Amino acid sequence: MQDIRSAVAREFEQVNTLIIDQLHSDVELVENIGHYIVDAGGKRLRPLLVLLTAAACNYRGEQQIQLAAIVEFIHTATLLHDDVVDISSLRRGRATANAQFGNAPSVLVGDFLYSRAFQLLVDVGNMAIMHNMANTTNTIAEGEVLQLVRAGNPDIDEQQYLDVITRKTAILFAAACYGAATLAKQSKTVTGQLENFGSDLGIAFQIIDDVLDYEGDPATMGKNLGDDLTEGKPTLPLIRALEVATTQEQQLIRGAILDKSAENIEAVITAVQRCGALDYARRSAESYRDRALQGLTCLPDSSYRHNLEQIARLSVDRDH
Repeated sequence: MQDIRSAVAREFEQVNTLIIDQLHSDVELVENIGHYIVDAGGKRLRPLLVLLTAAACNYRGEQQIQLAAIVEFIHTATLLHDDVVDISSLRRGRATANAQFGNAPSVLVGDFLYSRAFQLLVDVGNMAIMHNMANTTNTIAEGEVLQLVRAGNPDIDEQQYLDVITRKTAILFAAACYGAATLAKQSKTVTGQLENFGSDLGIAFQIIDDVLDYEGDPATMGKNLGDDLTEGKPTLPLIRALEVATTQEQQLIRGAILDKSAENIEAVITAVQRCGALDYARRSAESYRDRALQGLTCLPDSSYRHNLEQIARLSVDRDH
């Protein structure tokens, strides 16, 4: 990822500077929480997609900097809200903002980041991007509610799971690529293909996130194994295991989802590994990765396109 970021190092630094600048507030707690979560780092994958897509489309302006910051603010706002809803205590290897500052401040600062993103959107002044981003944030909210409603339900099928992660995760990847292509005044066909690339990439990325919840290294991931189980999330590894595992294993997994309990996490991990559910989920992610790579064929050959292709591959071949 460091090699990929180096391709747009100047722009990436400008995005980071803009993010810090836009976190300024007369209300000290707003700045404290904003800096706390932004300074935690993370992959900054979504703003990187904006910068690389814009460069691959030969965009010559500077508004991709604002768009990248907008996307990162929206993503960060969803993290703040997610951690409150999920009662999470650990993210990126340290205490979540809600664990550090409390639930109410975290929710309100999440609202601040959302509104700051839309202030920046007004500055960009592109109605098509504003329309797309408004729909994107609305869809993310629907995805969050849908996930909440379906938590603790072991009867969720694979299509329902894909619907949730498309709304909750993939839609912002898609918006990042759509926005960059729109700034570069690409045709509707190319813009649509790049939007689809972002969506397929986002789905692959989330599936692997869900796989790592059952085979990752907590120290590398920066979160606790079994968090999804504690939240009662019927993710793809569990959904597949409920189809092919032994009757006893299925009963174990159904009970864990219903109870929203990671008490038997070791036994659940053993079950999803033994029955091939993790391999199945990885193959599904690889299928979406391949679709994403195909979507990039609309771009001319360049180092930026190669970097986007590498991101697609890394979205599957990673350990955190």
